[in-house]
Amino acid sequence: MADTSIGSPAQLRDPNYTPPLMTAVPLGIQHVLAMFVSNITPAIIISGAAGFGFGSDAGAQGFPDMSYLIQMSMLFAGIATLFQSIGMGPVGARLPIVQGTSFAFIPIMIPLVAGKGVEALPAIFGGVLVGGLFHAALGTVIGRIRFALPPLVTGLVVLMIGLYLVRVGIEYAAGGVPAKAFGKEEYGSLLNWSVALVVVFSTLGLKFFTRGMMSVSAVLIGILVGYVYAMFFGLVTFESIGQSWDRAAAFGLPNPFKYGIEITTAAVIGFCLMSFVSAVETVGDVSGITKGGAGREATDKEIQGATYADGVGTAIAGLFGGLPNTSFSQNVGLIAMTGVMSRHVVTIGAIFLIICGLIPKVGAVIRTIPIEVLGGGVIVMFGMVVSAGVSMLSDVVWNRRNMVIFAIALSIGFGLQLEVMNLKPGSPNALQYLPDTLRILAASGILPAALIAIVLNLILPEELADEATEEVSGGMSGHGKGSLPQEDRA
Repeated sequence: MADTSIGSPAQLRDPNYTPPLMTAVPLGIQHVLAMFVSNITPAIIISGAAGFGFGSDAGAQGFPDMSYLIQMSMLFAGIATLFQSIGMGPVGARLPIVQGTSFAFIPIMIPLVAGKGVEALPAIFGGVLVGGLFHAALGTVIGRIRFALPPLVTGLVVLMIGLYLVRVGIEYAAGGVPAKAFGKEEYGSLLNWSVALVVVFSTLGLKFFTRGMMSVSAVLIGILVGYVYAMFFGLVTFESIGQSWDRAAAFGLPNPFKYGIEITTAAVIGFCLMSFVSAVETVGDVSGITKGGAGREATDKEIQGATYADGVGTAIAGLFGGLPNTSFSQNVGLIAMTGVMSRHVVTIGAIFLIICGLIPKVGAVIRTIPIEVLGGGVIVMFGMVVSAGVSMLSDVVWNRRNMVIFAIALSIGFGLQLEVMNLKPGSPNALQYLPDTLRILAASGILPAALIAIVLNLILPEELADEATEEVSGGMSGHGKGSLPQEDRA
């Protein structure tokens, strides 16, 4: 419920209204707390997948490359948020939209970097750059392509992203991918699981039994509780924290082309295709903000500007070693909860993120978080991604046509995920005869599922014959003849 003591109802619904500074600063920091862990997690995951993150030899040098990616995640989330809140010509919605590093691209990036070390990063950043420019270009046509990405497609994609990521959460909670790969005895130990579960239950308790900033930043505080618990059992020590702190500079500027830029077919195709989904997600977030905060529909100019900002922010991040940015849905809910629509509040949060991104010592502290602690946090976060996909799918009218589309896309996409992820090195796999580019794109399962759902949704007739439906559903379609009215494609 909105606090009218900081402004009238009309002022609180106005994006251009600036609350008193004593209120605006805590509200801005609250936005950062709500997204902070989610924002830095992709950098940690990609570092681990590439082999220079937790559990790697890079630990002796203080994980310098992972720390840099974390630093860029904070810096360019802040810069991209400024594009949205302040605007720059046609770029930006000039609404309280918080940008952050996108989970959606992780399943595309992992096959590109898996076990290849820092040498694989140029291809990633080439994909980020081209994908960002493509994303920005979508702003000119976003209104005309939304028909191809209804909730059936977007919900399926978000669900698949979550299902891809939940395995990462379990591996982190058990002790990390390197510990698993090297067969360390402590992998899956009761101590490791206890650390992760402390984070999970602390997060749940804070989320449902507290209010205000404590509830909003439940994941972050849960990780802090787990961090203290891990210190008690010696998984992290004051000495290791001090060493990490001392290694890091007090101030550091981003380094353009630090890892170089390499344009590869697989990265470009993968990032461009996922940009469609990210763009539609941003449209939904913009609509959610204007409805929840101002009680109105988003204008075409706001939607176009938000899409431009998504793409431009991502492309610039790629030049400096940052990962793709997108609007963060949890902050949309925060605006609806507080009732404060001011874009200047979000600007304050963006400045706070930028300051953090320019101070490498912040990343130095983050990299001391034990992998088991982070595992507890990402179990919650990635589970919420799955829940978000299910929520989007709840808008679908589950007639027989849509059930068949969903079934085929999920079977192929999720089946590829399971088959490829469970392989031992050197084992034959279902994609081994595909060209390298197609094999990388298909390995996540998400792009095949999305393409199948899009194509079938566009070409299949509105109604399937009842006889055919009963045959393919094994009598489990759940609907009798004529039980649902005819509807639009969804």
